[in-house]
Amino acid sequence: MSQSLICPETVSRVSSVLNRNSRQFGKKYLFDEDEETCWNSDQLLICFQGPSQWVTLEFPHRVHITQLQVQFQGGFSSRHSCLEGSQGGDTLSKIVDFYPEDTNALQISCLVWVTISLTTRGHTFSIPTVEVDRLKLTFEDTTDFFGRVVIYHLRVLGEKVL
Repeated sequence: MSQSLICPETVSRVSSVLNRNSRQFGKKYLFDEDEETCWNSDQLLICFQGPSQWVTLEFPHRVHITQLQVQFQGGFSSRHSCLEGSQGGDTLSKIVDFYPEDTNALQISCLVWVTISLTTRGHTFSIPTVEVDRLKLTFEDTTDFFGRVVIYHLRVLGEKVL
């Protein structure tokens, strides 16, 4: 049975926070499931941050990911995103590229061999089943002219690997 893999021991990092105002726009709001809060990245300064926004998650144990859910603010999303993962101290390797829609709807991944029709909940994309203890989501080709990304919900579902 899939459950949220984000726990108090999960270490999260983000590429930036709007105006460095973590109290109002910080990474903690990715996971609080409050419709009124969000992580809001700052505009991209390519010479300092690189060409994209990102979120990393370091789980306290190895996990088997079965689903990824993300809800952007329309106009502040990504046309192309990359999911990377690793085990132990290994270098991150690409799991899958995905192409979110520029919409406010919750976008849900599903395993490659499962077909789900979600007409009322938003866009569906596929991810392969994977076991990791570190995950990185990179949001490339943002829809905002300044490279900002706004995410209201980020959920990683799956199971602990024993």
